[in-house]
Amino acid sequence: MNLIKQCFHRKLWQIITVLFMIVICHSFLVIPTALANSQIKEIKVSLGNSQGELRFFPSSLQFETGQQYKLLLDNPSPTKHYFTSKDFADASWTRKVEAGKVEIKGAIHELELKPGSTAEWVLTPMKSGKYELHCSVAGHTEAGMIGKIIIND
Repeated sequence: MNLIKQCFHRKLWQIITVLFMIVICHSFLVIPTALANSQIKEIKVSLGNSQGELRFFPSSLQFETGQQYKLLLDNPSPTKHYFTSKDFADASWTRKVEAGKVEIKGAIHELELKPGSTAEWVLTPMKSGKYELHCSVAGHTEAGMIGKIIIND
């Protein structure tokens, strides 16, 4: 009976050791991926230009779920513009928005940028999909100040 217990304990320790090694090896694969994804990718977007064109530059934005981004928004035009994409905002987790010396936290659905101003929106897209972008100043959407945002898995 004592021999059976010893064999059982030896097998149990072998199984525990193998499981422990699997966990350790798995962590070496997962941790580098998580660290790579924790780096913030910057994307620059201009709302209009100095010639007064009613466009987003670029007008198409691509994101990946789970990746953290910093949207660097600027308005070089002589009129105010909005960066409006409620569905994109709802599909993303906002860490913060910085504008001037102000830091804003919480749900964001649109950002107003006055002439010559800048803002930084730090976010992580959480849900894949295609979303519309537009400027909600009267007449700007109709004049072509629209864009698309794509979040890929």
